[in-house]
Amino acid sequence: MNEKMYAWKMTRPGAEFELVESPLPVLEEGEALIRIAGCGVCHTDLSFWHFGVKTKKDPPLTLGHEISGKVIDGPPEWTGKKVIIPAVLPCGECELCKKGRSNMCQNQLMPGNDFDGGFASHIKVPARFLCPVPEAVLDKYSLKELSVIADAISTPYQVVIKSDLQAGDFAIVIGVGGVGIYAALIAKIFGAKVLALDIDDEKLKIATDNGIDAAFNVKDKDPREIKSQVREIAKELGVSRYGWKIFEMSGTKAGQELGFSLITFASVLSIVGFTMEKPQVRLSNLMAFDAALVGTWGCKPELYPEVLELVETGKLNIAPFIQLFPMSKINEVFKNTLAHQYKKRSILVPDFE
Repeated sequence: MNEKMYAWKMTRPGAEFELVESPLPVLEEGEALIRIAGCGVCHTDLSFWHFGVKTKKDPPLTLGHEISGKVIDGPPEWTGKKVIIPAVLPCGECELCKKGRSNMCQNQLMPGNDFDGGFASHIKVPARFLCPVPEAVLDKYSLKELSVIADAISTPYQVVIKSDLQAGDFAIVIGVGGVGIYAALIAKIFGAKVLALDIDDEKLKIATDNGIDAAFNVKDKDPREIKSQVREIAKELGVSRYGWKIFEMSGTKAGQELGFSLITFASVLSIVGFTMEKPQVRLSNLMAFDAALVGTWGCKPELYPEVLELVETGKLNIAPFIQLFPMSKINEVFKNTLAHQYKKRSILVPDFE
């Protein structure tokens, strides 16, 4: 195999990414070499690059954990297959893995954090938990478009499952950007009445144009005013005053505080968005409302086929919520993402040749 490997490296946080050429990596037993089709840009990447969150592997490091591609070398049963790489790769053998919490495996490996990730032409990963993509899905979408399943879709899917959302429930999604929009759509697929909250009218319009029941712009509004309006919307939608499922996707202090303020009797508040800021909340509300506060980290590999089934059956549409860029535009895309210039999830596509 005479191919070269090309990767955009973060040499230090905040610096521009640098293109590096190297030989293809040598595989060890159980590893696969994947030619990357696409890699999504996640807020976690921004956290590593801009907000001071440390990576497990010191720079220089290739970021990117939302990856799809084709296996070109490795175990014979995987070679030639088109796959999605789970954003969290567990060991499969530890206590947490055996208890069904593989996304929390303490031996887990995360591309773009523990080892070089997906803003590259190739990647070497453990093959065990790769998710093969059925041809029926590839009839609907290109492999590069499906990279968003690795995190932007699978993570909200897992948290909706964890929230025990039932048909007829009231689901409130705070932040309907590149990840939150999928949380709203998945909650709708599960039969909930869904309210989208955001500070961007364009994002809210995208949500309602794609079947979300209601939307409300919370920019510059007092939490009490917001809660009063949310109650009115709940009444209009004919949902219960109790058991609201609240999904905080914005990854902001304000969003997390808002989510907590919306807790009512028997609510579940799920925290998906990440921020280094510390919200001010009164935890006794959890006791008073007999509510639950739930975190989530990535998605268990065993749930990925369920997500692909939603895509294959047409229940979940991906195309309106993604935008593709050449990977050579990585510095421009990261700066624009940091400046909130995009309304959709960005996917970087290798263009090294």
